[in-house]
Amino acid sequence: MFFKPTAIALTLTAFAAPALAAENPMVGGAAMYDTKNIVENAVNSADHTTLVAAVQAAGLAETLSGEGPFTVFAPTNEAFAKLPAGTVENLLKPENKEMLTKILTCHVVAANASAEAIMGMIADEGGKHPVKTVGGCEFTATSKDGKVMLEDGQGNIATVTIADVNQSNGVIHVIDTVLLPKM
Repeated sequence: MFFKPTAIALTLTAFAAPALAAENPMVGGAAMYDTKNIVENAVNSADHTTLVAAVQAAGLAETLSGEGPFTVFAPTNEAFAKLPAGTVENLLKPENKEMLTKILTCHVVAANASAEAIMGMIADEGGKHPVKTVGGCEFTATSKDGKVMLEDGQGNIATVTIADVNQSNGVIHVIDTVLLPKM
């Protein structure tokens, strides 16, 4: 959940005294370090091997290692497995690099948006907030049971399962569904 009392206390402590910043959550069995960039951390997550392979195939590793800031909604291997059989394998082919790049960049926002900030925007806008991605997609952010949810252009809904994994160049929010562009 996003609003555990200890998480809020640690977050408030981080604002009051940066030296006492909260530890990042573990992702895919690996420690995530706020001193490493998005790619440096993602390669260590056992839950994101498909995403890492896709980022490398699309030639986006250098970009996501850059200064940012980026907010990445990072689908797990299980999220990719929900796609129709053969979809991932087809997207990883060189001739499909353009579509792969489009899908991946639809998971990236050019900002450092914490779950708390996203929840605030959702509340300020009456329960729905448009999320514009660097890939040109627009998703709708909502919340349910204290979790951020994103609806893509095809009606798929992804839930943020691990929020606020801080990186040196932004933040990762782990999601349970691959977001797809409107067709």
